[in-house]
Amino acid sequence: MKLSTFIIRNMDCPTEEALIRKRLGAVQGIGDLAFNLMDRRLTVAHTLDDEQPIHDALREIGMKAVPAPQAQPDACSNCETDTPMVSRKIWVMMAVSGVAALAAEILAWTGTAENSPAVIALALFSIATGGFSTLKKGWIALKTFTLNMNFLMSVAMIGAIIIGEWPEAAVVIFLFALAELIETLSLERAKNAIRGLMAMTPETTTVRLDSGEWREVAAADVQVGQTARVKPGERIPLDGVVTAGGSSVNQAPITGESIPVMKAAGDPVFAGTLNERGMLEFRVTANKGNTALARIIRSVQEAQGQRAPTQRFVDQFARYYTPAVVVFAVLVAVVPPFLFGAAFEPWFYKALVMLVIACPCALVISTPVTVVSGLAAAARQGILVKGGVHLENGRLIKVVAMDKTGTLTHGKPVVTDVIPLVEWPTDTLLQLAASVDAHSEHPIATAITSAWQTPAGVNATERSLLPVISFESLTGRGAKAVIDGQLYYVGNHRQMEELGICGPHVETVLNRLEEQGKTAVVLSTVSNALCVIGVADTVRGHSAEAIRQLHAHGVVSVMLTGDNQTTANAIAAQVGIDDARGNLLPEDKLAVIDDLIRRYGKVGMVGDGINDAPALAKASIGFAMGVAGTDTAIETADVALMDDDLRKLPHFIQLSRDTSRVLRQNITLAIGIKAMFFVLALAGKATLWMAVFADMGASLVVVFNGMRLLQVTGHTKK
Repeated sequence: MKLSTFIIRNMDCPTEEALIRKRLGAVQGIGDLAFNLMDRRLTVAHTLDDEQPIHDALREIGMKAVPAPQAQPDACSNCETDTPMVSRKIWVMMAVSGVAALAAEILAWTGTAENSPAVIALALFSIATGGFSTLKKGWIALKTFTLNMNFLMSVAMIGAIIIGEWPEAAVVIFLFALAELIETLSLERAKNAIRGLMAMTPETTTVRLDSGEWREVAAADVQVGQTARVKPGERIPLDGVVTAGGSSVNQAPITGESIPVMKAAGDPVFAGTLNERGMLEFRVTANKGNTALARIIRSVQEAQGQRAPTQRFVDQFARYYTPAVVVFAVLVAVVPPFLFGAAFEPWFYKALVMLVIACPCALVISTPVTVVSGLAAAARQGILVKGGVHLENGRLIKVVAMDKTGTLTHGKPVVTDVIPLVEWPTDTLLQLAASVDAHSEHPIATAITSAWQTPAGVNATERSLLPVISFESLTGRGAKAVIDGQLYYVGNHRQMEELGICGPHVETVLNRLEEQGKTAVVLSTVSNALCVIGVADTVRGHSAEAIRQLHAHGVVSVMLTGDNQTTANAIAAQVGIDDARGNLLPEDKLAVIDDLIRRYGKVGMVGDGINDAPALAKASIGFAMGVAGTDTAIETADVALMDDDLRKLPHFIQLSRDTSRVLRQNITLAIGIKAMFFVLALAGKATLWMAVFADMGASLVVVFNGMRLLQVTGHTKK
């Protein structure tokens, strides 16, 4: 199967979707159709030799399709729609139509007969200038036997003319056309929330050529590995790693972090972020189409095309609702006059009002606008949601399981304690231990060496290591080396016992640190223990707050780790975890997720997106942490938290609840307004133009109510 993607500018409502499905469904060689109404995109799976039959079929139903541009995802991918959706010519014609319709109504109100030549001429002029498009679409719907709102409105207008209501026929068709224009503009505003991300990356960047010369080139032409430069106040055009310079960078478009982050050599930078103060040079690590921002935009755009559960329900409801209302309207027009001898014209008019009320656009459009607004609000906060189904289901999560390393903790061991056992300066002891461990690649050794060389507030060049000879790594125990003619050991509990120097005082210190979930090592000579060094994977500063927020939402927290149970319990107590499970292999984590699903129902799993892949896949919703630069995590997770801030998890749950609440509000409003006008129509209190106003009002209310989610803001780190 081939895939062809088109942009159809006049496709923004399920009315057009149904018409297209029906027409293309009759073309041999065409398979699945995928619609993104918010983006006006149609993707066709087909076996055709070329796309001409698709264009011909769409043209028959008044749809002009253009091939979707193969632009970079972080540029405007649908620039065909970036031109004004409503031209000046259309606004002028609508104004003329409105004036003519109003003039016809005024003449009728002042005593002129509604079937007089002047009133008829004004009405026809109004219909021709403002309602021609609707009538054309209505005719297409009639030819294709498609029951849509254009057909219903055309029937209502023609019916009003048949019974001599010329002014009302003109007003109805004008108001409907105006409602469509306003709805189009409203939907454009919702879509602009995503398009705003697209505009964040510069089209050009300054790169260093092989000659050493700096030159401004198109960002799309920059290759991975080239060195780029960005000045203060400029947006970073591509992902990369800083090679020279230092500056503060506002990363809000990627991570939702409102406070600028300091960048220096070795730090990553992302396309679309703002360089605030200093000059930065960076090595490009992703081309224009594969930046973190491009992946965010691509994922959100794909998510728009997925129907959330509520949307599927509404679409199914509308499929039966409209025909049922039409049948009811026909019965209202026919039964009283022919069975009970009632006057034909009043009941026929009531039926026309019901046909207008039958338009389901307000009901159907309520869900995609709300879901897209929720997805956009999440993206602004650095939460990448892979579809409306996850956004809706997030509110149902009862328990969250989370990995320890890299999620609750930094995932990098650091020295937490240096406890002297002799009357030597602490710095001297740490320098000796670091000098021995500098020749080891063990993570614990690396942590001890870094603690000496790069402590807070001290330059690395000022903290030199001592010369070492006769270094030897002791597998499973530690290391030893000679410094200034003295043999020193840096080893674990077992090593000290083998040396015979693990006395009661040393044991007490070791046990105390181990009970705190720390790894304890000892610096010693052959005969004396000199100090005990505690090393631990430290808890992230925001982890405890995130757990408190989850508890406030009524969500149970469970920690899953491969570390021993003592360490697991210590970390759990520190951050407030409800249930800590230690000594777990990947298959054990999977079994725990199975058990939690049986006990609680909806379960969230937070991990790194790679090592925890089985558990992430098994969970109801999988969350990947800190994945701004990781393709794999974004692809495997249901929700990606674009930085290392676990507080985004409770924020996502709250956003899901807000989205669900707005969806319920919109459905209630749409159906409630329709039901009210049904009653008014049967009572003879509703007119055609009132019904159009109600339909337009309902559509605008649900659109703007859904867009309220765009105002949702996340937390701000302190």
